[in-house]
Amino acid sequence: MRSSIQARLDPESQKALERLAGRLGWSPSKIVREGIRLLESCYGQSAGQRIAGLGKFSSGIRDLGSNKRHLKGFGQ
Repeated sequence: MRSSIQARLDPESQKALERLAGRLGWSPSKIVREGIRLLESCYGQSAGQRIAGLGKFSSGIRDLGSNKRHLKGFGQ
């Protein structure tokens, strides 16, 4: 999917874009694409999908999270 966008930059953002282009040797388009990729990696998933280790470990106890007997004394 190829598309183009237009963006109005304030003077500060324009200067930052020019500095990055000069420092990295990238085109403004590549800088914008990389910026989008970085934002996606930081904010792309909803909070509900970001549980570390979810489904990665097995305790061997099938009802560990739902049986109150297993949680007795937890957190004390």
